[in-house]
Amino acid sequence: MRREPYSYRADPDVPPFPDDRPIFVFDGVCMLCSGATRFVLRHDRKRQFRFVVAQSPLGAALYRHYGLTHEDYESNIILENGRARVKSDGSIRLFELVGLPWALAGALRLMPAFLLDPIYEVIARNRLRWFGKREVCYIPDAADRERFLA
Repeated sequence: MRREPYSYRADPDVPPFPDDRPIFVFDGVCMLCSGATRFVLRHDRKRQFRFVVAQSPLGAALYRHYGLTHEDYESNIILENGRARVKSDGSIRLFELVGLPWALAGALRLMPAFLLDPIYEVIARNRLRWFGKREVCYIPDAADRERFLA
């Protein structure tokens, strides 16, 4: 999945969007993913993150661009400086960007991805059964709406 930074800008299927800040692309019907979004909204003191619901046209286009299955959304995407991070790498980076004390999760990078990604994949495959599913996509509060990209 390695691509050049900002490769999505040249993809005619990906609509233009502001990419000057980190972006969290998440499954809007997954309770675990929506919970992660609420966590970031609560703890992102710098208000640096923007959010994209995977089920939106932009979210689906980004999943396709990065060769991810856009029907089951078994990985979130963190876009930062034009690069996509997925699976355990994306989750760890999310915590690092939120700041202390959550950034200490970066210590997980001492473990190789071939050990971390299978754990991530088990959770991703079972997340809807274990944590539940929303009937409609996550809708942000009015105070945070400007941080969500369509």
